[in-house]
Amino acid sequence: MSEAFYVTTPIYYVNAEPHIGHTYTTVVADMLARYHRLRGEQCFMLTGTDEHGDKILEVARERGTTPEAVATEYAQLFQQTWDQLGIQYDRFIRTTDPDHRVVVQSILQKVYDAGEIEFKEYEGLYCVGCERFLTDRDMVDGLCRDHERAPENRSESNYFFKMGDHFSWLAETIENNPDFIRPERYRNEVLAMLSEESGLGGELCISRPKERLDWGIELPFDDRYVCYVWFDALINYLTGVGYPDQSEFETFWPAAEHIIGKDILKPHGVFWPCMLHAIGAPLPRHLNVHGFWNLDNRKVSKSLGNLISPIAMDERYGFEAFRYFLLREMVFGQDSSFSEPLLIARINADLANNLGNLVSRTLNMTNRFADGVVPTPGAQEEAEAVIEKTAARVAAEVDEHVLSLRPQRALESIMGLVDETNRYLERREPWKAAKDPDRAGQVPTTLYTCCESLRITAVLLSAFLPKTSQEILSRLGLDSPLEEASLHDLTRWGLLQSGLPTVKGPPLFPRVDVPEESK
Repeated sequence: MSEAFYVTTPIYYVNAEPHIGHTYTTVVADMLARYHRLRGEQCFMLTGTDEHGDKILEVARERGTTPEAVATEYAQLFQQTWDQLGIQYDRFIRTTDPDHRVVVQSILQKVYDAGEIEFKEYEGLYCVGCERFLTDRDMVDGLCRDHERAPENRSESNYFFKMGDHFSWLAETIENNPDFIRPERYRNEVLAMLSEESGLGGELCISRPKERLDWGIELPFDDRYVCYVWFDALINYLTGVGYPDQSEFETFWPAAEHIIGKDILKPHGVFWPCMLHAIGAPLPRHLNVHGFWNLDNRKVSKSLGNLISPIAMDERYGFEAFRYFLLREMVFGQDSSFSEPLLIARINADLANNLGNLVSRTLNMTNRFADGVVPTPGAQEEAEAVIEKTAARVAAEVDEHVLSLRPQRALESIMGLVDETNRYLERREPWKAAKDPDRAGQVPTTLYTCCESLRITAVLLSAFLPKTSQEILSRLGLDSPLEEASLHDLTRWGLLQSGLPTVKGPPLFPRVDVPEESK
């Protein structure tokens, strides 16, 4: 049986349309699923929507409609967006799904029966945007750090999960498994949260009284309350693969990889491991945390109203180009900046001038000097051996970088192979060699080398730019799905068959002009 790989995005809150932050997380997860599938692993990708809580009720009241209507509208919008953009998820989960409600209530009852939940009065500062009570470290100048709004003072009776009973275990587990939370800076942040000085508090309020909020999953042991949205939402990762007794759960949960933004580190780095420990479930393999996309030095977010629509980027530049920018521009774990001039510069430099130029020149000359078919190469010389060795090195680097969650480094390596092949083409000058009787015999070897380098480049790009990859392969006369062979086999040099018909085609990525207002 092949190895398993289970990747999740956060389930996105349904009170606004998808933006660049959602898109980045989803593209990273999609890239990982595609790559691991190409490695021959059994893969499952989960994404979806988080549909309960105060914020949905708030939006519904503003619109004069029901929470169900708001949740359904945005859930459909998210699903349609990912479908339009070619995201290959295996399940789109909604927290209003019947099977999820069953799983949440069974876990609540299990934790309650174990004596891990108590009922008491609580007073504190509550942020509707975060759907939770805040501590001092969550605020700046009296405002929520993430939503830039003042929290409300609330006092009410609720049920509390004795989360603090698991803190020592969690801190020890993180210390003994330093790769569990990555990059390292976020591991250190979680350890700081667990320290006595953090002010995090050892109890997590997991209920909301129906008299204030009736939009949620009812507590199985007290029908006067619904479940706190974060306790409900995190459990989706279990529901999605058939917790507790379906075969998919046994296959995929030990291989779980969560992809999240740093704004939800606390729920995923503290709440979630404690919840899993309380029900006797193992932790996911990794918690992978990325930074923010900034626009004008401010985090891009729904609450701040500075959204960047993936659909708008698709319509303006094509989603493959936008997808490339996201994966190439952000160092995973760090913040990054978005602007259209930056996007255009990356498209022109990497995709039009570098990759697109190599595809265009190689196939135009194959058409001109080899009757439009992949030529039969002659004996390999040192120049060709350099390209073969570069391709082997880059394939190994890409594998290492993807497994270490460094997509920008993986793309940098792939573009390095494109660079090296472009330089090789310049040195070999087949457009001149074809006219020189002493060098004409080199031309078939030169063109074959460039075609084979493009084939391997396309294979390595397939998880990052799936449509572009398939287009390059099709122009080389290769239409069979990549899944028919393993990544290791596909990147071996010399697999491209001579005699395959090639297609010149239009520019792969036309150059983009910078709008006047951006100059």
